[in-house]
Amino acid sequence: MSQDGLALYVHWPFCVSKCPYCDFNSHVRDAIDQAEWREALLADLAHEAHLLPGRKLTSIFFGGGTPSLMEPATVEALIEAAGRHWPPADDIEITLEANPNSVEAARFADLAGAGVNRLSLGLQSFDEPALRFLGRAHSADEGLAALDIAQRHFPRVSFDLIYALPGDTEASWSKTLDRALSLGTTHLSLYQLTIEPGTRFASMVAKGEFEPLDADIAATLFELTDSMTSAAGLPAYEISNHAATGAESRHNLTYWRYRDYAGVGPGAHGRRLGSRTVRHKKPENYLSALARNGHSVVEEARLSAREAADEALVMGLRLSEGIEVDSLERRFGVPIVDSTAAERLEASGHLISCDGRIAATSSGRLVLDRLLAELAVY
Repeated sequence: MSQDGLALYVHWPFCVSKCPYCDFNSHVRDAIDQAEWREALLADLAHEAHLLPGRKLTSIFFGGGTPSLMEPATVEALIEAAGRHWPPADDIEITLEANPNSVEAARFADLAGAGVNRLSLGLQSFDEPALRFLGRAHSADEGLAALDIAQRHFPRVSFDLIYALPGDTEASWSKTLDRALSLGTTHLSLYQLTIEPGTRFASMVAKGEFEPLDADIAATLFELTDSMTSAAGLPAYEISNHAATGAESRHNLTYWRYRDYAGVGPGAHGRRLGSRTVRHKKPENYLSALARNGHSVVEEARLSAREAADEALVMGLRLSEGIEVDSLERRFGVPIVDSTAAERLEASGHLISCDGRIAATSSGRLVLDRLLAELAVY
């Protein structure tokens, strides 16, 4: 029996409203049958567990959508079922993403009682005009009140902010980040606004309704973020994630270190024994496929060694720790990086090499897509 670690991702696809920047698999519905969805997710989980026996469960992550709209009984049932399917690690991390409106914050005590021990809170901003621009359904005061409630109920709390909005400056972002760092959490997720295809923001930009922040200013804000969080003891361990030592998201590290994870729920992705899995995205299609087939997998593809190696490179260089080249080459049996390109990028200050590992420097992270294109083995 293998005791290799396994992470579990559970996708809850429903939201109260669709944010204009969001390209995640989220859906607004007038009514949700919580009992029906509980049974569906449990059945999908059982199917995945049957294919991955004997693994040690290291983390569970409830993402979305808005998982804090789930009834705590559903969360508890899924946690208990996961623990029956796989022996949980003694220090298992169980994260749930939450929005800070008061209705959802009122569930925090029950969610903690259900077994959640880490909350990821989508504050996004402390500024009322910015929250309106981002289409958020909470006020700045509600966000701070929800954070206070979360810190009373969960041993670990992280929150998200979005920056590089139109009009952002070094002064405005520095003030926001200084406030964020004063609020007592040991993990921050700090995302630059990205205009994703198919979103309402993409349509607004195409119509000239607003203009994204200048790329050079955004780069300056990224460097400012790195400097301020490092000075405060929450350095970047991944491009957009900052944590005190030991407070990193263990679940997300599973993704970035290219380890196996089971994904259940509409649109959930998974990585299972060298294959990529994808579930049906639309909730109604997900339910019908589950009833018809006993699972909701719409795509399962075995990755070639080259594809897996390339994915591991892309994920691993997001981390400040980078990748261990020899270890990955032994794992996949193919070269991971173009060694000539790696030497050139190290000489230019975009990569650092130490004890068999390579990692992007701060200047390399600014141009990571270009760096990855140069390092890729063709």
